[in-house]
Amino acid sequence: MEVLRVFNNNVVLARAAGKGEVILTGRGLGFQAKPGQQVDEAKVVQVFVPEDGRNADNFGALVAAIPPEHLALADQALEIARAGMSGPLNSTTVVALADHLSFAIKRLRQGLAMDYPLRAEVAHLYPDELRMAQQIVDYVNRQLAENLPPEEAIAIALHLVNAGFASGDLSHTYQMTGVFAQLFEVLEQAYGRAFDRETVNAARFITHLRYFFVRAHTGRQLAEGATGLGLAIRQAYPDAYGTALKLQAVLELRLGEPLTEDEVTYLTLHVARMADDLRLSQQTAG
Repeated sequence: MEVLRVFNNNVVLARAAGKGEVILTGRGLGFQAKPGQQVDEAKVVQVFVPEDGRNADNFGALVAAIPPEHLALADQALEIARAGMSGPLNSTTVVALADHLSFAIKRLRQGLAMDYPLRAEVAHLYPDELRMAQQIVDYVNRQLAENLPPEEAIAIALHLVNAGFASGDLSHTYQMTGVFAQLFEVLEQAYGRAFDRETVNAARFITHLRYFFVRAHTGRQLAEGATGLGLAIRQAYPDAYGTALKLQAVLELRLGEPLTEDEVTYLTLHVARMADDLRLSQQTAG
C-alpha cells in the first residue's frame, strides 16, 4: 500500500490494491511518513473504506479527529451488534458511532446532559436496534471509569438504523423517524384507536416503510405496473385504501415527490392487515 496523505502520526490515506483509497490507523503509522512511500503494514490496526461516494480526504480528516481509543471502542462495541444486523457493518457506521461516543464521553466528563426527544418513537419503531444499542452502551460503560447515561442508547439506535441506508447522512434517519410517527398518528385518527406497534403486521409495515425510504431516496420506487392487482386490493379493502391515500399525502408532502401507484397499493395492503389486527383485538377485548 502506498501513502497518499498523512493526517497525523496515527492516521494516513493510502491506496490499496483492489480497494482504492483507504484510511489506515495505527500507532506511529504516519510518523515521518511521506506521500509515495510504502505503508508499514505491521503497524496497521484499522482499515476504513470511504463508501457511498464519500470524499476520502474529508473522511480521513474525520477519522483523524477522533481519539484512537474511541475508534477502537466503537469497533469493539459494534461487534456486539453485528450478529443482529442484516449485512456487514460498513466503515461509515463505525466512524459515525466512534464520533458519537467520543462526543458523548466528552459531554459526560464536562457534566453536560443531553435530551433525546425521540425516545418513544425509537422504542416503538426500532426495538431491535434499540436493544443492540443498549448492549453497546453496557459494553462501553464496562470500559469507562464513568458511565454514559442509558439515554445514549436512543442516539446509538438511530446510527444502527442509519446503517441500512445508502447514504451515511443521519438526517435521513431523523426525517424517517418523524414521518413514521406522523403516519401512525394518521392511522390512529382514521381508525379511532391506537395501533399495537409490536404486532407482526405492524413490524412488516415499518419494515416496508424503511425500505420505501431507501427506494425513494435512490429514485427506485416500486413501479411494476401491477394495475390489476392494485385495483383488486383497492376494491377488496376500500377503507384501507382511503387511509392509504392519507398516508400517501403525508409521504408526498414530506418527501417532495409523488408516490407510484404500486407504492400506494402496498400501503393499502399493509393498512388492511393492521386494521384486521385491530378488529381482532377489539373482539377479544369485547
